[in-house]
Amino acid sequence: MSCERLSLTRVLFALAGTMTLLAVVLAVTVSPWFLLLGVFVAVNQWLFALVGACPASIILGRTPCFSREVTR
Repeated sequence: MSCERLSLTRVLFALAGTMTLLAVVLAVTVSPWFLLLGVFVAVNQWLFALVGACPASIILGRTPCFSREVTR
């Protein structure tokens, strides 16, 4: 997939969904403490919704695919 088809928001949603699924699978199979990973993902989603930036958006915003998009 080329960079032109990706938007930062879509990549962040995909990353958050993947991490949430991973947290649930690890909590069921390994330890319930992995649910804290899901809490961390949720806090970062709220941070992005309220402020317009989260650690993942700042890091991804510095990559060549997303450097031309405006991020805070």
